[in-house]
Amino acid sequence: MEILKSRVLLTPRDLDASLDFYEDRLGLTRSREFGRPPHRGIVLFLGGGELELHEAGGPDPERPAPHGVRLWAQVPDVDAACAALARSGVTIREGPEQQPWGLIEALVHDPDGLPLILVEVPADHPLRRDTR
Repeated sequence: MEILKSRVLLTPRDLDASLDFYEDRLGLTRSREFGRPPHRGIVLFLGGGELELHEAGGPDPERPAPHGVRLWAQVPDVDAACAALARSGVTIREGPEQQPWGLIEALVHDPDGLPLILVEVPADHPLRRDTR
């Protein structure tokens, strides 16, 4: 099977709150948008992939966050990313810390409680040497 492109699709409880988080606070850029309320979709560039936020009939505070799903986003400097997010009002749940597997990781949550792991790959980590 050949994969040409990938995208993570989320249906947040409140599309506008999620757009504020991903677009305004994290700084992701819109790729495209489609539909009209209450069935809008907004696609954001997410590094080498995309993140689609899709509205499902308007805000629903009862809809739970998906269990077992986490977003992983590599950044050049996790300390700087956390500082910028904190200045924009995002709560840093776990500050930058080098993990046993060698990556420097921090944790924030989106408005629905979905974990977003911010990752810095140190210069001496094997991921820097992987040429695939």
